[in-house]
Parts: sequence; structure tokens; C-alpha cells
Amino acid sequence: MKIYLTDVPFEEAWSKLKGSLSSSNLWKVLGEEELPLDENVLGRVLSSPIWAKISSPHYHASAMDGFAVKSSETKGALLTSPITLFCDKQELQNKAEYLDTGDPLPEWADAVIPIENVESLDGSDQLAENIRYPYKIRIRSAVTPWSHIRPMGEDMIATELVLPSGQILRPADIGGIAASGHSSVKVSRKPRVAIIPTGSELVPVGRDPKIGEIIEYNSLVLASQVNLWGGEAQRYPIAKDDFEAIKTCVKDAAENYDLILLNAGSSAGSEDFSAKVIQSLGEVLVHGIAIRPGHPVILGMVERRNSNEGRVPIIGVPGFPVSTAMTGELFVEPLIARWSGRIEKQYPVKNATITRKVTSKAGDNDYMRVTVGKVGENVLAAPLSRGSGVISSLINADGIVVIPSGSQGLSAGSNVIVRMYRSDHEIDKTIFAIGSHDMVLDLIAQYLSPMERRLASTNVGSLAGLIALRNNQAHVAGAHLLDPKTGEYNLSYVKEYLHGISVIITNLVWRQQGLYVRKGNPKKIQQLQDIANDGITFINRQRGAGTRVLLDYQLQVKGISTNGIRGYNHEEYTHLSVAAAVQSGRADCGLGIAAAASALELDFIPLFNERYDLVIPAKFYEENLMRPLINLLSNPQFQKTVETLPGYNIEEMGTIIAKIK
Repeated sequence: MKIYLTDVPFEEAWSKLKGSLSSSNLWKVLGEEELPLDENVLGRVLSSPIWAKISSPHYHASAMDGFAVKSSETKGALLTSPITLFCDKQELQNKAEYLDTGDPLPEWADAVIPIENVESLDGSDQLAENIRYPYKIRIRSAVTPWSHIRPMGEDMIATELVLPSGQILRPADIGGIAASGHSSVKVSRKPRVAIIPTGSELVPVGRDPKIGEIIEYNSLVLASQVNLWGGEAQRYPIAKDDFEAIKTCVKDAAENYDLILLNAGSSAGSEDFSAKVIQSLGEVLVHGIAIRPGHPVILGMVERRNSNEGRVPIIGVPGFPVSTAMTGELFVEPLIARWSGRIEKQYPVKNATITRKVTSKAGDNDYMRVTVGKVGENVLAAPLSRGSGVISSLINADGIVVIPSGSQGLSAGSNVIVRMYRSDHEIDKTIFAIGSHDMVLDLIAQYLSPMERRLASTNVGSLAGLIALRNNQAHVAGAHLLDPKTGEYNLSYVKEYLHGISVIITNLVWRQQGLYVRKGNPKKIQQLQDIANDGITFINRQRGAGTRVLLDYQLQVKGISTNGIRGYNHEEYTHLSVAAAVQSGRADCGLGIAAAASALELDFIPLFNERYDLVIPAKFYEENLMRPLINLLSNPQFQKTVETLPGYNIEEMGTIIAKIK
């Protein structure tokens, strides 16, 4: 039966795949290989347990540089009543023999006296150099039996278990295997995974894409995941959107690999051939799973050319980058774990509070990427952009929050469990910034990295940043809010929204705001009034953004109605997003900073100068966490770097504008 874009729950989909693998005798370790014991086995998975062949150490060994003695002959030695021992093998009593660390203990001895606890009676300070001929030593304290000795089997005893099967080999494990007498090791064979990228619009890495072309990097992500998890990935060349071409690739891969990842073409469009190819070569188990991102995943089995050789699992992986990566985590990693004989990767979890309201489709498990920071005692999770094609959200994600099926989202302040990608140490060193977007924040993040600080920025606008500070959800907020009554920036808004909270306002930059237009200014836009002209499409910033406040103030001053501006209600959340909208032709112009226009090679019409400040609660300003950021504002190298960006003035950078209590 052809199953076509259904809405199968994740657990049911996984159960169908597992059942098919079990019936094909594939729900097991795929095989093993014996390798020489060297550093190249690092990270491999033991397929058989390691039992000690020999004890370690396999003799009684001195644990110190010193003298082997019979402990009973040291009895009575005191500071005031020392005992003399003879370093002469002819002596039968009060005998001592020098040993280096690791030397075997003489049969007659049962203790070692460290060399630093012994006095020479021949006047030499280098006792160890005198062992070639008889001499005397003096001790002033007794020793107990087996002092400073590593007894045979102290580390491990022959026949005991050293490592169980399923262990992922670490450097210490390799040393332990060698110490227990082994020179080779049996490990699970690495699962071989074929990755077939499809799409006529794709071009390989290294080629500049033309309009309508996309750089193919999903196979890089999938291959990296496979190799990281212990598999062995092979990337196929890009297959164009052609049924027979894709079918040929899949048939070839089925003969040589344990798993096939067929990337893109898993939906239901006219050029989506994955399900048809799988059906023609075997069986589609599931097409469409109730998860987001990753809804159009296909799970199937394809026959090998020789039917006696069984079947091969195949996963139709959605083409959007976030869906691709999530499919790898949900389906590929558990398969590699099973085939390798190890447990599935376990992610640490952390309780956190969601910073803003999010919506979700009620019928799906929604895997939402978040950045995580600790503000005071509060652990916060800030949702990242949720588009399936937004690979930057994968880069910036500190973890995943699963919004379960049946829920329509989360309200701000909800308690959530985050499956963490980062360690607690990294989170504790994270400065959480919520507020207005500025490109200098990216530079700050770059400069802070060597200082063991991470700046996690969420761009929600100046007003939303102040509200986040009020709710104790950020360490710092970037703001450039113009007060139309006074012409001053930020002060009145801070007093209104952060009433009763002590804050320090520090200048970051003065910057130019102006209009972005395409190269050559084809619409001949010269001044702000021109955005209301017929035939001009504008792209705006979101409500609460400082740029939006500035625009509305200037439109009011000039008597321009927003009703006459085409695109006024079309919003973006960053200056770069506005610039990208203009560059792509989605809009003719937009208001933003000069640096973003330069970055995207747009023409820029300067209109206003504005002050962009960092608003920092006083309780955080003096904290050790914030100190590197505060010091950076007076760093000459950092200031020089900012000054090279178009439209910035750094004369007041680091200046405290106001302390508000």
C-alpha cells in the first residue's frame, strides 16, 4: 500500500521502522572487526568485552624512589633513637636495597622507605648515586608493612572485566586494554551510510550560485552527523530532479551501504520523486510524520539487486536544513547506535522559563530551538527563528524544547525542559542580550569569545528589550528610543518601563540611519517623503523597534500619513533583514543603518544620526560576568574595528550616559 503524506505519530513511525528492521534481521550490531591496539581505535565501540589477560601490575612494585626494607626491622626508630640500615647485600639483618619507582620488590622485603625520609651516613646528598657499593643509611621513623608498594593486581587482576561491550573507547580505555595484556581489540563495524542529495536547483560548495540556484550543504551536515555518531558516510554527487536518475543512485547505494539517506524531494510536489523511487524499489513504510520540523519524512525499505541479500533501510530526508538536521537526530543517530552496539546519545536536560509566547500546530510534536542563558538565578530559554530553512537557528541553538502534540503553544513565562547542546559552564559564561539589533553586537560576540564569554543576542526591538530587563530576562538590552518631546534617547523610556530598577545606560555608538535602495537607485528616491510616492514599496521594522519609533516620529513631523505608504505594515526584525528585502527586490527601500547597506552592497541615503546605548541593570554591571564586555568598550583595537564600519561614530563609546535609580 502506498502511504502518502499521512500524519503518523512519531512513536508509531519509529515502531514501523523498527519492526521492518527486525523482520529483516537488521535490528542488531551489524558486524565486528579486529583492529591493532593503537590510537586509531579512539571513539570506536567495543563489540566484545575486555577481560584482563594479566594483572596490573603483574609483580609487587615500588611506588616511590627509596629503599626496600623488612618493616619489622624498622620497629622502634624514632627521631631521638634512629636505626641504621646497611645497603650491602651481604648483610642478613637491618638490610636495605635501593629501588627506583616501578622496580620489583625483593622477595625478602615488605615495605619501601621514600628516599626523602632517609639520611646518608657517608655525607652524600645523592643517596641513589651510592648504591653501587656498600654504605649505611639512617631512619628516624618506623614503617608499616606494604608501605609505598603497589601490590600485584592493585589496578586489575587477571581474568577480571576491564571494559564491557558497547563502550565507546576513550584514551584511558585504550591504555587500560594495553595494561591488561591485549595488543588488539574487537570493535563494531562502522555502519556505512550513503547520502544522496537531490534537486536540479542545487550547486556544489565552492561555486557561486546564480539566481534560482542553492548551494548544496545538507549532505555536509548529514555526513558530519553520521561520522560524529560513529558511522561512515559517503556523499553522492547531486542528483537532478529526474525519476530515473534518482532511482539509479538509490539502486547503486543499496548494494554497498547499510542505510540510504535520500535528501530532498520528500514532499508532494511535481518534482518530489523520493516516495515514488522508494516505492518502485521496495516499500514505503511511512510518508509524513507528526513532527515539526521534518513533517514530510519518508521511512522505507528497498530491495538489494540480489533478493537473497535482504533489504536496506532508506530515509527520505526533507530538504530544508533544519528539517534535515532534526531527521538526523531523531532517526539516524538511534539507528547508528543500535548497529554499533552502544546506547543512544543522551542529552543533558535543564529546566528553564520561556521568554516569549510561541504558537504550535496542535497535531505535531514541535521541536523548537532556543538559546539559553542564566540571568541571576533564572534559567531562560529564548525561542529562535523557527523557519525550516533557517540554518542560523541550528548554529545559535543551545538546546531543543519539545512542544508536545495536543498543545497549541506556550505562553511567556512557561516552565519548559530544554534538551541541552551546551554545557553548564558555557551557559554560566553567557551574557544574555535582548533588544535592538546592531551589527556591533556581532563584533562584541567575536571579541568576547577568547575571554570565555559568550554573547547570546535576541533581536526583538528596543522596547521589548527594556521589558525583558524588567522581567529579569536579560543582562543587557540595546536601545535607541527617541523621545519626540525632548529629543533625548532612551532616558524617558527607561524611567517608564524600568521604574524602580537601578540601571546604568552606557553609550555603544552613534550611528547613521537612512534609506536602503538598490544599486544605482532605480526609483530615484532622495528623501524620506519619497517613500509615500506611487510605485514605491517600503519595508518596515516591527513595532517597538527604535527604528520604527524614529520613522513614526519623522513621518509625523513631516505630516506624512502611514496609510499612503505601500508596505508600511510589512515588518522585519533586523537591519540586515530589511536590507535583504531591498536587495532581493521584495521592497524598493527600507529604513536602517549604513553598515547593513554596505554589507549587502546597497546604496544608502543618510537621513538621521542617532544614539545607540546599552541599558544594563546595576546589579549586573559590576558582576564578573559583565566585566569583559564593559572593558571591551574602552579597548582601542575594538574601537578601531567598529570605526571601520560605515556610519558609526565611537567618540562616546563606553561613556556612562546616566545612572537611574
